[in-house]
Amino acid sequence: MTQEHYEPAAHYDRVTEAWGLLLGDELHWGVFETGDEPLDVATAELTTRMIAASQLSPGLRVLDVGCGSGTPARRIATEHGVEVLGITTSAVGVEAATQESARLGVDTVSFEQRDGTANGLPDASFDRAWVLESSHLMPDRRALISECARVLRPGGRIALCDIIRRREIGFAELKERRHEFAVLRSAYGAARMDSLEIYSGLMADAGLVVDEVVDITRETLPTLDRWRATAAEHRDAVIGLIGQESLDTFEESLDILQAFWQDGTLGYGLISASKPA
Repeated sequence: MTQEHYEPAAHYDRVTEAWGLLLGDELHWGVFETGDEPLDVATAELTTRMIAASQLSPGLRVLDVGCGSGTPARRIATEHGVEVLGITTSAVGVEAATQESARLGVDTVSFEQRDGTANGLPDASFDRAWVLESSHLMPDRRALISECARVLRPGGRIALCDIIRRREIGFAELKERRHEFAVLRSAYGAARMDSLEIYSGLMADAGLVVDEVVDITRETLPTLDRWRATAAEHRDAVIGLIGQESLDTFEESLDILQAFWQDGTLGYGLISASKPA
């Protein structure tokens, strides 16, 4: 959970297939309105929240930053008539997302290997920027938001959801809990969590007008129990893909995240903003 240099693509290239079994097809947290929903229903609900925040309509062009498996990109393309370019630093992710889209016959999505903090795309070339649970892996958060704002056309929108920091963590606590942070880093890669207030400030600095800020920590907590269940269900297959030690680390990380969620250290949020016309 530090800002030191590492290559997230290498981590995700190694774990992508196993994470499809552990986290579900969408590779992200879920939103549980009652707490009893299956994992796939809850992960789809998070995507639905992002769709609402994005205000999608047919014909728009969407940049999906950190596109993962491509499942959300395919959904919004088929359900809302938008054209989607998904970008990720993971070559494995690009290949898997491209192959699955071809298999399903979804031809209004494409995927490229690009860095969300320096994407190399033309100015004002998209109507929407979509950042679903990928920003915590990009240490230069300001560059990420700036790039999203740059490629948006006037009147465009950005929607972002991710794990957030809900309180300050002092040096003494960091030292005391260094094992817990090391486990999280090993399981999920190097990450840094920011508060919703910091995200709001970065968007304002980039010339965007924030219009929705929502803390959904409580609604995302049951995700951890579902991941415990998928780990038990797919134990042998996951061990075959990433090994016993990595699975053990993943399972230990669930207890750590649950404690952080419950003590108010970490949580989950969604924020959206528009670019003035």
